[in-house]
Order: sequence, then C-alpha cells, then structure tokens
Amino acid sequence: MFSKKKPQNTVDMEQHELLENAQKRIRQKKRLFSHFVIFLIGSILLVLINKILKYGESYDWFIWGILIWSFIFLYHAFNVFVTHKFMGNDWERKQREKLVAQQKQRISEIQKEIETEFPLSNVNKKKDQ
Repeated sequence: MFSKKKPQNTVDMEQHELLENAQKRIRQKKRLFSHFVIFLIGSILLVLINKILKYGESYDWFIWGILIWSFIFLYHAFNVFVTHKFMGNDWERKQREKLVAQQKQRISEIQKEIETEFPLSNVNKKKDQ
C-alpha cells in the first residue's frame, strides 16, 4: 500500500551531457546580463561621484573608468557569444578524441618497440634454460 515505487527516469549519458551544457550556457548568459546591469549602475555612480559629489571635478575621469569597464564587458560578451561557438563542447570533444588517438598511437609504437627489442620467444627460451 505504501510501497508504491515511483517510475525512475532513466536519462542516458548524451541527454545528461546536453542538460549540463544547457545549464552551463544559461549560467554564462545570466552572469553576462548581471555584469551588464552592474556596468550600467556602476557607470551612473561614477558619473554621479564626479559631477554631483564633485570628486575630481576639474577632470572628467569617469569617462576613462566607463571606457575601460565597457571594454571588459565587451570582452566578456565576446567570450560568451563568439568564443563559445568556436571553442565550445564540440571543439573540446574533438580535441579530447584527437589527444586520446595520439596517446593510443604512441602506446602502440612503444609496444612494437618493446616487442622488437625484447621478443617473447627469447624470454621463453631463457626461462627454459
């Protein structure tokens, strides 16, 4: 009566990976939008500090602060929207497969080298003697 089993959702590895990638992209975009809001609020504060509070009034230093911050924001946006497409999960997967293939080839080369230098027939003969 109380022991009803809930149906288990079996999510295969590919679907699980897709979900993780989607969550990662959502977090990246969320951080970018948060950065944009903080950039806007910070820019307004820089202008207010310079103009209203008259801190360093003889020189409009807030322009440089906003300009530097805008370059940082543009770099962040570039990483999220452009770099991720070129160097995203597919790129990582291809690089990983490429490295694994190189490692396997190197291992097979080492095994061949060992077999030519120390053939098993010689080892067996030495054991028999």
